[in-house]
Amino acid sequence: MSDRLGVGIVGAGRVGAVLGNALRAAGHAVVGASGVSVASRERIGTLLPGVPVLEVREVVERAELVLLTVPDDALADLVNGLGRLNAWQPGQIVVHTAGAVGTDVLAPVRAVGGIPLAIHPAMTFTGTSLDLARLAGCVFAVTGPAPVLPIGQALVVELGGEPVVVAEQARPLYHAALAHGANHLVVLVAQAAQALVAAGVESPDKVLGPLLTAALDGAVRGSAAASAGTTAASGVYSLTGPVVRADVGTVANHLAVLGALAGRDPSAADLPGTYRALARAATSRALVGGRIRPDQAQALLDALTEPFGTEGGR
Repeated sequence: MSDRLGVGIVGAGRVGAVLGNALRAAGHAVVGASGVSVASRERIGTLLPGVPVLEVREVVERAELVLLTVPDDALADLVNGLGRLNAWQPGQIVVHTAGAVGTDVLAPVRAVGGIPLAIHPAMTFTGTSLDLARLAGCVFAVTGPAPVLPIGQALVVELGGEPVVVAEQARPLYHAALAHGANHLVVLVAQAAQALVAAGVESPDKVLGPLLTAALDGAVRGSAAASAGTTAASGVYSLTGPVVRADVGTVANHLAVLGALAGRDPSAADLPGTYRALARAATSRALVGGRIRPDQAQALLDALTEPFGTEGGR
């Protein structure tokens, strides 16, 4: 964008303070930020030095570009509340960073002639300066009315990111995909590390780091092949292990030892169920992808059947 804007940040959490810093580096002026918690105020002081800490309404009144980086569940009430206060202004650019919703939630902004945009960075934030380098090349989902989409795309480019347009109705599915991939990956890694510690491995990170890095790289390459319409559409391009080898005995043994661990350690109670669910999914995709035969898939699914009376009393 060629014009420099006065930026107001509502909710200087992990995302808001970092994006504010990046917009400032791009030449925009951050005219105010709101932050209730001590942590938010500390982020403002660290990442946005000299920026005044103001009440939300005052931030909005001062800004040409308002960045709403509040928790998803608080967004609608905030937008509607500011609408009742007549805080939104004609021509004002209002951007929220919630992943699961588009710009319908910003209807009060559009009603007064404002410019509504939803811009979601596909990145995990720490709320520190470490995030600034990670913005380079980060994909941002951009949603908004067609005439103003170029404004959102330009903002993303200024942040160092790569804009990808996501339709309003597709935002929930887009966000579910990211949460399923990133958040559940964290749980999966934690479970694997716990099992390794129980197996006597003192530094599970040294075992999992190279292995999972290679697996993730292969999986991402496989997803690219799938998007190109190749035979990798089932997502098992790089899958290895007992499922694609149809090693039913190994899978059954895995369940036995994980069940024993869960019996000894209540904190590992979720491990057998997670293994079953993901192994079933791997079996299905391996079958669709032609990696195993139907009879092999059935044998695996039989081995993965939950014993009667376990996991919910079935």
